[in-house]
Amino acid sequence: MADGPEAAALGEKIKAKERKVRDLKVAKYVVDKEVSILLTLKALYKILPEEDLSAAGRQDKKKGKGDNNGKNGDNKENRGDKQVNMQEKAQTESKNAKEAAPEHSKTQSRLCIEAKKEENLSDWYSQIITKAELIEYYDVSGFYILRPWSYSIWEIIKDFFDTAIKQLGVENTYFPLFLTNANLEREKKHIEDYAPELAWVTKPGKSKLDEQIAIRHSSETIIYPAVAKWIKTHRDLPLKLNQWCNVVRWEFKHPQPFLRSREFLWQEGHTTWSNKEDACEEVYTILELYAQVYEYLMAIPVVRGRKTEKEKLDEVEFTLTVEAYIPASGRAIQAATSHYLGHIFSKMFEVVYEDPETHEKKYVFQNCWGLTTRTIGVMCMVHGDNKGLVLPPRVACLQAVIVPCGVTASLSEADTNKLMSACEALKSSLEAGGVRVKADLRDYYSPGWKCNYWELKGVPLRIELGTWDMKQNQVVIVRRDTGEKLTIKNDNLVQRVKNLLETIQKDMFDKAKKDLDSNMTVSHNWDEFCNGLDQNKLIQAPFCGEITCEDAIKKDSARDVVVEEGEPDVGAKGLCIPFKQPQGLDKGTKCIHPDCTREANNYTLFGRSY
Repeated sequence: MADGPEAAALGEKIKAKERKVRDLKVAKYVVDKEVSILLTLKALYKILPEEDLSAAGRQDKKKGKGDNNGKNGDNKENRGDKQVNMQEKAQTESKNAKEAAPEHSKTQSRLCIEAKKEENLSDWYSQIITKAELIEYYDVSGFYILRPWSYSIWEIIKDFFDTAIKQLGVENTYFPLFLTNANLEREKKHIEDYAPELAWVTKPGKSKLDEQIAIRHSSETIIYPAVAKWIKTHRDLPLKLNQWCNVVRWEFKHPQPFLRSREFLWQEGHTTWSNKEDACEEVYTILELYAQVYEYLMAIPVVRGRKTEKEKLDEVEFTLTVEAYIPASGRAIQAATSHYLGHIFSKMFEVVYEDPETHEKKYVFQNCWGLTTRTIGVMCMVHGDNKGLVLPPRVACLQAVIVPCGVTASLSEADTNKLMSACEALKSSLEAGGVRVKADLRDYYSPGWKCNYWELKGVPLRIELGTWDMKQNQVVIVRRDTGEKLTIKNDNLVQRVKNLLETIQKDMFDKAKKDLDSNMTVSHNWDEFCNGLDQNKLIQAPFCGEITCEDAIKKDSARDVVVEEGEPDVGAKGLCIPFKQPQGLDKGTKCIHPDCTREANNYTLFGRSY
């Protein structure tokens, strides 16, 4: 390669290859191959002697220097040795160039989840929510961008629950974002409880507000003054309102996307009644709808129960809850709550109606209930694995993705078009059958890359279709939850796919239910209680119900373990009093805490919690 004309020819090859790479619109592996050739050519060009580079258009700085025989007298054997050496150097240069190049590099894309769920849950969770394109971090701590993949999950949850409450006669509305200090001051206890988490606005533009206003953390003090104006007689009741909105709560130091964020999306229902019985019945009805969101939609089993006196809000008569369990951390998480307010807020804001019989003014009975985007975080924690998200089919915006396979450089254009058309036809038939499906026909990614990408995003089914499959009248289907690969004939394919989606939904719920059941125990002994807690169990234990005793249980079960401020406690928290008690409580059964001499009222579910 010492001859000038060869250098010039190499330069022309590089230019031609560059043009080809720029114009490529084929599968990624074809692009990779052409880029590899281009890098090799450039590496060869880089190590050419300078006198050869002059022939390719560079100025020869050594022209006229040196021995004529040394320059032109190489025999074929010597040139062959140089060729071998330069090719070895070129291969090294090419390898280094490919490692440094960000384009088309699988290692640079870092598509996979690098942390292990069982080894580092925190890092795993951070990676799964970002790499699966659920969120993007924002400049303000505790606030996050919900990307379309996560927002689509919220929309499915929203549509399911919204349809259910409308059947109960609930109407959607919207109230302002801001709370006035005057309304907050009407209930001193309310503002004391929420003061640490309120965000205040004091200065709009360059002017200063006469009275500071708080950003909505909840809407009781916004909604109930208006409700008081709208209700006059018993004919105005019941009044059932709901709003879908965002709220801001700023009290904690360690926000976690979806699980504990400073801003989150939710629905808050506020209903008003003329009698207690109907109001209380609705509290239970709504709780069951929340349980269905988790169990029917998201394949997550929950424990239904009533909050202990310590854990319920001070401004409510009682609170019902559904509690979920995260096996990877051994912690429970409050999934949704439904509150019976009684007269507390109606007395605060003078929400009254005229009794039709006595014509006296009577205070209304009120409920409130809420479900948040925490649902998405719980789903990630319960179902996700070391490959990424695992979406339950009923909540997945895409239930299946079609990936064309076998598209190579040797495949003719006619066969390629035929394969793509077959993928489109399959997509149309599945859509007509009610399956949410996408055909990934992008020609700049390889089938392998696409498979990894959709696996990371948790799509329940991957349908692979190649030229061989077309000849065999079949498709290859891969389950995301188990990785099982199935070869299925096209006959009645749509119904088979729908049946498989239902099977996946059931299997995911059964797996999560098995995890919950195997980690719920019953304990009557304090040492056994603490040992179970250390084994990440949820413990049902006899409990007297006193707040001071619950404080002692939480403190003493932590066994003096010190945690960083803002991090979840390691002591046992009273999660709820399960509706379904594990067994009958014998008369005279003592409370679980060794220093408590009171009799137990029921079995209460204890455990570590987020």
